[in-house]
Amino acid sequence: MGEEVTAQSYTREQRQQYREKVRQNLDVFERMLSQSVFEFDRPMTGLEIELNLVDDDYQPKFANAEVLEAIADPGYQTELAQYNIELNVPPRPLPGDSAIQLEDELRGSLNAASTAAEKRGAHIVAVGILPTIMPKHFEGEWISANNRYTALNDSIFYARGEDIYLDIEGPTGERVATYCNSIAPESACTSVQLHLQVAPQDFAAHWNAAQALVAPQIALAANSPFFFGQRLHAETRIELFSQATDTRSIELKNQGVRPRVFFGERWITSIFDLFEENVRYFPALLAEVSDEDPVAKLEAGEAPSLSELRLHNGTVYRWNRPIYDIVQGTPHLRVENRVLPAGPTLIDTLANAAFYYGVIRKLASDDRPIWSKMSFAAAEQNFRDAARDGIESRLYWPGFGEVRAEELVLRHLLPMAHEGLAEWGVSAAVRERYLSVIEGRCTTSTNGATWQTDAVAKLQASGLDRQSALAEMLRHYARNMHSNEPVHTWPLP
Repeated sequence: MGEEVTAQSYTREQRQQYREKVRQNLDVFERMLSQSVFEFDRPMTGLEIELNLVDDDYQPKFANAEVLEAIADPGYQTELAQYNIELNVPPRPLPGDSAIQLEDELRGSLNAASTAAEKRGAHIVAVGILPTIMPKHFEGEWISANNRYTALNDSIFYARGEDIYLDIEGPTGERVATYCNSIAPESACTSVQLHLQVAPQDFAAHWNAAQALVAPQIALAANSPFFFGQRLHAETRIELFSQATDTRSIELKNQGVRPRVFFGERWITSIFDLFEENVRYFPALLAEVSDEDPVAKLEAGEAPSLSELRLHNGTVYRWNRPIYDIVQGTPHLRVENRVLPAGPTLIDTLANAAFYYGVIRKLASDDRPIWSKMSFAAAEQNFRDAARDGIESRLYWPGFGEVRAEELVLRHLLPMAHEGLAEWGVSAAVRERYLSVIEGRCTTSTNGATWQTDAVAKLQASGLDRQSALAEMLRHYARNMHSNEPVHTWPLP
C-alpha cells in the first residue's frame, strides 16, 4: 500500500520545504552508508501479494472496506481501488524448509480470508490483471478511502496537466487506445513484490543482478494478457503501469524527461546512486514533512527514519526498488523486486520466488558478473521483449546470444537457481518442490498468460463472445487457483 499521508493536496510552500528536507535526508543517508551499522547477518526475505475481489459473475467487486472488516487480519490492507486488497507477509529467514512452512501458512490465511470475503459477496482472485475489468467499472466511485491514493491521483494529473492516453497493442493487432481522467487503470495492475535484505557493500551487485534477471522472471511468470477486453501483451501489466502513472506530457517525453515508472539507465556501484537519481530527477508527488531532525538523531547515535526520503522513494516506481528501513532501532537495506504479477497459485508464486532468490545469489557473487558482459540497454530490451512475448520471447544472454526464454532457463538459469538456493541453506525438499514448477513451465511452454489466452480462444470457439469467454475463463481460473496445482498442469475449460 505504501505509507499513509495526512493530506490530499499540498501548497507550493509545502513542496519547497519537502524538497529541502529530502535533500537533507539524502546527505544524512550518505553519511550513514560510511558510518552506520546496518543489519544484514541473516538473509531475511519478505513478500507482498496484491489481490482482486470479484462478485458471483466474476466482475470486479468494489467492496474492499467491507471485505477487510470481515477478514479482520492486519496482514490484509487496502490497495488503490476498492476491488483490490493486499496481503503483507512478515519477513522470515530463507534457509531450511521455511518456504514450505510459508506456503502452508499462506494457504491457511487465504482460505480464511476467502471464507470471510464470501460472507460479503466477494471472491478473492490472484491474477496480474483482472480479465473482466472494463472502462465502465471506473465510471463511479472506484478509489479506496485513503488519503495517499487520492493525493497520488491528484498530484500525477497536476504534474501532467492533461488526461492520460493509454495505447497498447498486442501481437495479433488487438489494441487499447483511450484517454483516462484518473489513474484508475493502474489499479488493474496487481503484483507480487519480493524483498531481500542485503549488506550495504553488496547492494549494488544484488540490484544489478536483479535488473539482468527481470526478463527471465517475466517470461516465466507472465499472467496479464487481457485488459479492457483485448488480448495485449503477455504481461500487459508492465506497459499499463508505465502509461497509467506517467506524469509527462508528450512534450516532456520528447525532451527525454525520465518516466516515473523507471527501469533505470545504468548499472550502479552503490545504493546511493539510486536514491541520488530519485532526488535529482523526480519532483515530489506527495509532500509530507516530519518534525524529525535527522542530523541530530544520527549524531545522537540513533538511526533516523528519513521519512521524506523514504516517501519520495516510494513514488518513483523502479522495477527493482531500493529500500531503507528500520526494525527495532537498527537500519537495514533491501532490494524490492516488483516485476512479478500476482498468481496464478501459491505454489506458482513461491516457485517464482525460489527461482529469483536462487539465481540472484549466483549472479551477484559471480567473479565475472553479468553486468560486466551485457550492456544495460540490452537488459532493458530483454525486459520489454519478455513483457510483450512472455515465455515465447527471445532474450539476449552473454555466452548464449539470442535464445528462447525457456531454453535459457532450462540450460543455464535453473541449475543456477538450484545452486544458489543450496548456498542460501535452503533444503533439498524446497528446491525440488518449487524449481520443478519452473521446469514444468519451460518444458510445456505454459504459464498464466498462455493458459488464459488458450482458454479464452477455446471458449470463443465454442460460441461465447469475448466478454462472456473472459468471465467463464476467470471462473475456471479461480477454481484452479484454489486447487493450488501449478498453472502448467491446468486443463483447458
